[in-house]
Amino acid sequence: MSRYRLAQKSGIAQSSISTLLNRKSVPTIQTLEKICDGFGITLSQFFAEDDKVLDLTKDQEELLKDWNSMDSRQQELVKAYIQGIIRK
Repeated sequence: MSRYRLAQKSGIAQSSISTLLNRKSVPTIQTLEKICDGFGITLSQFFAEDDKVLDLTKDQEELLKDWNSMDSRQQELVKAYIQGIIRK
């Protein structure tokens, strides 16, 4: 993901992202949360080692892996489908 795209998705200025990536400043927790939102991950996933998602069942890990391989349109369709099931 480019710095420009991350800036768009996270709502953080591109210059701020560049400063962080060039190790000229240390991000706050709020900034890390925004970056994680931009990547579509949680802080727990951000800090997890060996690409392991913390506290998830095998089925949940598989679903998350599938989710991460979808584009944003597919994710929106899945969310709408799930909400439809829940509200029935």
